[in-house]
Amino acid sequence: MKRILVTGSAGFIGFHLSKRLLDNGFVVFGIDNLNEYYDVTLKKSRLHILEAYDTFTFFKADISHREAVADLFKEKGFEVVVHLAAQPGVRYSLVNPDAYVSSNLVGFANILEGCRHSSIDHLIFASSSSVYGGNREIPFSVNHNVDHPISLYAATKKSNELMAHSYASLFNLPCTGLRFFTVYGPWGRPDMAYFLFTRALFEGNPIDVYNYGRMKRDFTYVDDIVGSLLKLIGKIPDADPDWKEGGSATGSSFAPYKIYNIGGSNPVELKRFIEILEQYTGRRAVKNLLPMQPGDMLETLVDVGNLEETIGYRPTVGIEEGLRRFVEWYRDYYGIND
Repeated sequence: MKRILVTGSAGFIGFHLSKRLLDNGFVVFGIDNLNEYYDVTLKKSRLHILEAYDTFTFFKADISHREAVADLFKEKGFEVVVHLAAQPGVRYSLVNPDAYVSSNLVGFANILEGCRHSSIDHLIFASSSSVYGGNREIPFSVNHNVDHPISLYAATKKSNELMAHSYASLFNLPCTGLRFFTVYGPWGRPDMAYFLFTRALFEGNPIDVYNYGRMKRDFTYVDDIVGSLLKLIGKIPDADPDWKEGGSATGSSFAPYKIYNIGGSNPVELKRFIEILEQYTGRRAVKNLLPMQPGDMLETLVDVGNLEETIGYRPTVGIEEGLRRFVEWYRDYYGIND
């Protein structure tokens, strides 16, 4: 029975992954600092569900605290680490950059050190579609250059990929990174558009619609993320014997290191996205049309070819069904009956 550490276990994806792992017989250790970036009550509600399992152990700690992370690794003997803890959000990185340096850079360095000194079998970590930044070539491929981030958040995620590769190279630490494309679903993050829009619709408040609704996003339903993570745990990367410096295979390496994209491969325009939410909430949106915001990307579309090749990945939940499930959860969680 594998012992797995999930960082950010009270967060959106961390909660879903931890629950799936527990349902599948894994022993799960979770760490989260329960910060106030968004509603702590929601995080505690997720955590309450996980703590009902006898095979789940939770540690309230901040990954940026080196000694706390080191002590955790020394005591518990993990075999696999799935690192999902991070300071998320593009726009928030404009107003509180220190949070991103502390969590996404210092915190990730502490996790890497813990893995290194504990001889972890496999480190899986979350990257982001934001790393594609100024790239204009669609669909986004792991073989594209990602050296031009347009937000600090994106820069920290690109840095995570580089940091992980250095540990894979220096210490033979097998590392797998996943570039998530706009993950959504029940128990989601209240700072994300689908959550903000749903709340505004139910409360009768206007919604801010950037770039006048003419943006497209490649959405990924959370169950597709979790199912892929579960399959990747046992897919420990090997060094690529055919890798050549300056070649196109930037998603692999001479080290035990792999990068994958994961998304729905079906971009949805923001205007259509709002229409779907209107349909399932039964409310009409009052739209506050605004120009493009700094750090935002106009369109995301994902190439998932190498993930398909490795685990047979296929997105299973489309945007309409996914948003229907989210609105159903929202009504239940917040007690909206009409």
